This record gives sequence, structure tokens and C-alpha cells, in this order.
Amino acid sequence: MAAHQPIAPPVLSTPETHLFSDPTPLAIPTKESRLSNDEIRETYEIERTAREIIQGAWRRVALQFPDEMLVDAPRVFEGLASELENLSQEGGEEGNRSTRRRLYILADTSYGCCCVDEIAAEHVDAEVVVHYGRACLSPTARLPVLYVFTSRKLDADDAASGFEESFDSKEEKVIMMADLTYQSHVKPLVERLRKSGWKNVRETAVIHDPVAEIPNRKIVWEEGEEGKEPLQEWRIWHISDPPPALLLTLSSRIKELLIYPTTASTSPSKPGPKNQIIRSNTTAVLRRRYALLTRLTTVPIIGILINTLSVANYLSSTGTLQAMISRAGKKSYTFVVGKVNAAKMANFSEVGAWVVLGCWESSLLEGDFYAPVVTPFELELALQKDGERVWSGEWRGDFESVLWTGGTSDVVGNGGEKKEVDDGSLIGEKQQQDDEDNDESEEESQPPEFDLRTGRYVSHSRPMFSSSTSASTTTTTPSSSDPPTSKVLARRAKGDLATVNGAVSPGAEFLRSQRTWTGLGSDFNDEGDGDGDSAGRIEEGRGGIARGYTVGGEGVRR
Repeated sequence: MAAHQPIAPPVLSTPETHLFSDPTPLAIPTKESRLSNDEIRETYEIERTAREIIQGAWRRVALQFPDEMLVDAPRVFEGLASELENLSQEGGEEGNRSTRRRLYILADTSYGCCCVDEIAAEHVDAEVVVHYGRACLSPTARLPVLYVFTSRKLDADDAASGFEESFDSKEEKVIMMADLTYQSHVKPLVERLRKSGWKNVRETAVIHDPVAEIPNRKIVWEEGEEGKEPLQEWRIWHISDPPPALLLTLSSRIKELLIYPTTASTSPSKPGPKNQIIRSNTTAVLRRRYALLTRLTTVPIIGILINTLSVANYLSSTGTLQAMISRAGKKSYTFVVGKVNAAKMANFSEVGAWVVLGCWESSLLEGDFYAPVVTPFELELALQKDGERVWSGEWRGDFESVLWTGGTSDVVGNGGEKKEVDDGSLIGEKQQQDDEDNDESEEESQPPEFDLRTGRYVSHSRPMFSSSTSASTTTTTPSSSDPPTSKVLARRAKGDLATVNGAVSPGAEFLRSQRTWTGLGSDFNDEGDGDGDSAGRIEEGRGGIARGYTVGGEGVRR
């Protein structure tokens, strides 16, 4: 059989018909919304949102949607714009350019979906942000926020049945709590149970206070009941799966946490398998968190990972973290990362551990990271001495209760002693004087340190102690006859470590020795110190033209 002869050359380039086609996949899901127009207005609270925007006299409004709700964003935009126009006409506003309201959809959040993305909103000069979906309710730094929790449906009969099966007696003390998207079902469900004989069931209301005894919730007590009984005597029955940070926060504050998952069908019109009650057990998680905490005791360099630019007081808290790490004799570097993953953090091999500064939910990061990642509360425990570090089992995800949040605050030192901070000073005068007096004998007075995991001796866990040269300089009182300090570059003696402001800096030493180019011929250095002090033996190189080089002038071609 004759071989097939091609009638045209193969296509080796993009056809002209596809020159302007974008192969990038769409970021917005292609599936269509399953909600009707009435359900869109009810779920996203179109009327309430429009009314509050007009009352606030805001003209530029940013609409922030989580990824799973972007499919409804165009319809919410149209419905809200139509409602604003109708209310404006009823209020007698003229439809000129100066009074027209502009809406913007924020489709890609800079950080977690639970946080308000003020950075993206400021790109369009927004005056207010409408946040849809569940939220961490952390206080914002710059813009006002309207929260729309987008209430979801719940099968009340199945939830009531699951509650009754969770307890043996109707005399149990139970606090009912729900995820924000199911919060609207708490009050009617509690009223239904109390009519059935559950007299010790209490409901919760939403408040904007992440540092409350129950984060962002207030218990609705009976008259004269508040404060009489400790919270440790009560159980919490939680609707929907709570975030891991809430589980750890409540683990030491309540008697027990029971979870009513909403993974099965929660619509009365579509009955499905019953939801099985889950009894929360955080013992294994707390043990794992304590294991990460103990790894920080021998880490010389700690990275401060800023995971928010919207939560109030994050900038001043960053300075407090730096001061805490510096007082422990360790070095810190500050990073700002949008959406954290292991690949991004692995780029900085010098960092031995990370502390996350974010909202009370996003500070807890768990995954396959190459270095331990802890919260500010855990860092404070890790920086204490081995003989003074005591963990009662309490856990906190917020940084407001641990770090500096105002002009005056209490900063907990290594020994657990609180030192007042005033006027932006992160270290008291007495602490500074003690540091100056003990500079010379600091290294000799410190006991040896051992890695609790391997049992090996660690000699580099506190690299930021002042060198003997700088210590002797600071303890000597200069006289009027002493010459002024010279700023001329001085030659560094061989073997000296790189210092910053008189203190040994492991980061500067790493950059000097490992990432500094010392010029051509440095690899022929006889002494091997990388300074290029001694040159290699001079040899004659190749010469000639490209078709045949001669080596050393001897006529040998290569």
C-alpha cells in the first residue's frame, strides 16, 4: 500500500480564527443559580441592605462574595441596584450623576473569605462594604461594613429530634448555638424545645466581639440568672460544623460541645438521612498544638506572617510580636502573604517557625508545612522558659487579648511577669537597664538548651545577644575628649559574624556567607574564606577564532 501523502503542511502555529481566544479558565463558576428571584431577595436581604445603604448616604458600595456564592453575584447586583433606584425615587432623590450610587462586585478576596477585604474595596474608592456569607466579625480598621449572613434552610423537625436524642434528661443545662448562616433558626428552635419541657435550654445572640467568652455570641439568660453559674457547667449544642478555632477556644470553657451537622438533607420538602450528632473531642488536637509549641523553644529565627490588612490594631500588634521575640534573644522577619500555602512559606528556608497574625479564625493554620505555624497565644507560651511554661489547656485564636492593642497595655514577658507599655514603648525602662547591665555576662549566665524532641544540645537558639565588643562599648561612658564615632567602612576580621546594631544577626550572616557574590576567581581562593583575599595561579587562556581556538599559545586547537 502506498504511503499517505500529505496534501498540506502541518499546522505549527495558532490559526487566525483563534488569535484572540483566551485559554484561561473562567474564575466564576459556570453553573447556574438554583434560587428563584424571591429566594434571592430573601437570602441576600436585598430590601434591608438597600435601606441601610440609603440611610448611611453611601454612594460607592463594594459587594464581597465568597467563592461559592459568586454564581449569585450578578442577580444580587441587579436586584440591589433596582431596589436602590426604587427607594431613591420614593425618597424624592433626583437621578443625576452626583446622587447616583455605584455598586462593585469583589470577586477575588485578598485573604480569607471570612474577613472583610478592605484593600480590594479601596481600589474602587468604596465607602462601605457589604459582606455576604459567614464572617469572623473582627473589627475593621478603615471602612464600615454591612453583614448579610445569607440564612440557610433547616429542617426544624429533624433538628428538634436530634437535640432530644443528644441528652438523657430534660434537666440538662444546654446552650444552643449555630453557625451564622443558621443563626435565624436558633430562637424558634429554643422556644419549641422549652414548650416540650426543656426548661434549661438557653439561646445565643450574635454580637461583634471575637474576644467574648463565647466568640461573637451572647447568651440570653433568664432574669437574674446571669453570672450565678460558671460556663463550665453548661453544654453547647451547635448547629452546623464549627470552625476549628472555635472548637479549641471552647474546649476549656464549657462542659461539652455537641455538633449537629447539616451535611444531610435539611429541607422538609426533601427528606433525607438523619444527621448523626458528633461529640467534639479536642484532646488530640491540643496535644499536636503543644508539640508544635515546644519546637519553637530552640528555633533561632521566627517569621511573623501577616495574614490580614483589615483587622484593627494589626500593625501595632506586629511591633509587639517583634519585641517579644527580641526579648527572648531570637530574630524575627515580617512577611505579608495573601493566601497562605506550604509552597509560599517554603521559599524562606532560614525561617524555623511562623507565627500568624490574622483574625481569630485564620490564625489557626494546619497542613503539611515545612516549619511549625503557631498563633500569637502559642508563641507567648513558647517564649517562656522551660521551668515556667505551664499550659492549662486554654487556647485563644485572637491576638487582642495577648498583644498590645492601644497606648497602654500589659505585655507578658518570658517569666510570666506583666510589664506595662506606655506611649508606644515596647520595653520598659527597667527592662532596658537590666539588659545593659547583663550584656557582658548574658551568654555565660544562660543555662544550656536542649531540643525536647531529639535531646540534643542547641547552641544557636538565641542568636540576637549582643557581642562582647558592642557590650563593652555600651557599658563605657564616653567622655568629652573621646573622638566621635567613625562611620568609615572598616575591614571585617576573619571569622567575625555579621552584626546589626551591635547584635549578631543570623539572617545577615547567612546572606553574607551564602548569598553574596565576591567576584570572579573567588572559587580559587586558597584560604577558602570566600573573601577573595588571595588570587589563584594566573594561566593563559584560549585564543583565536570560533572555528578553532588555541590554548596557551601552543597551537593546540579546541
